[in-house]
Amino acid sequence: MNSKLKLSTAIFSLFLVISCKNSTDSNQETILKGNATLLVDATLMPVMEDQIQIFESRYDATIKMNVQSEAEVIQSLVKDTSSIAVLSRKLNADEMKIFANRKIIPKTTPFALDAVALITNRNSSDTLVAIKDVVNFMKGDFSSKIKGLVFDNPNSSTVRYMNKLAGLTSIPQKGVFSFGTNNEVIKFVSQNEGMIGVVGLNWLTQPRPEMQQYVDKVAALSVKGYNQDDFYAPDQNNIAEGKYILARELYIVNCQGFSGLGMGFASFVAGDIGQRIILKSGLLPYKVPPRKLSIRKQISNDKK
Repeated sequence: MNSKLKLSTAIFSLFLVISCKNSTDSNQETILKGNATLLVDATLMPVMEDQIQIFESRYDATIKMNVQSEAEVIQSLVKDTSSIAVLSRKLNADEMKIFANRKIIPKTTPFALDAVALITNRNSSDTLVAIKDVVNFMKGDFSSKIKGLVFDNPNSSTVRYMNKLAGLTSIPQKGVFSFGTNNEVIKFVSQNEGMIGVVGLNWLTQPRPEMQQYVDKVAALSVKGYNQDDFYAPDQNNIAEGKYILARELYIVNCQGFSGLGMGFASFVAGDIGQRIILKSGLLPYKVPPRKLSIRKQISNDKK
């Protein structure tokens, strides 16, 4: 009787071990399976929503998007709150050193070219702006027709981008305003003539349904660079040809340190399907997807 009890106990214990192992294996994250959190710069949110939706529909994966300002994304990344981020800049030397100390080499995947768009009320007579006038306004020269500049967030990537262009370290106190989101900037400009809003291009090309009425009331200004004679609109052609001065590369930064969803998602976004999603969004794919040509073979009767 005791021997039968011992045998039954042994078999049950083996079953538990095998069951636990199978459960662990089924929950293990791979490049195409599992759960992950993606930190996303708020100016880049619309196009990443599409990427996540398509990726999840094709694979057994769930990606939670955590939208923050650029400064908050970087902070979360270095504090190891999450290991995957979408940014409009690469990690700097100090940030890379933090991961080197953890024995992790971040993998940076460029996937698109975006544009910082300068928008104005559609009723405004001015459709052109020189970048030198915008920079001078930020530096305190109010001699141009610009009444004010409106940003989304003091810690956003658009603020950092424009501050760097103007050689500033923070938003000027006079004539420059900041709101919480890109949508708030669009709403404000749609209701106030003479103001110039600074937003990510994707918020204009892919507005939410409730924002369409406000987007219809604003227009993207054509911009002239320092060494340019003409003004160029923020569109795919001008970005591709290097004519629009306020263009920037976008990156997926993967700091997981193993072959997980960060690697799989980055490969997807940089691959054929992901690049087609970028193209459709109004941004410029990092790699332009090839066209599928349909070649018709002539039959012999056509030659007669």
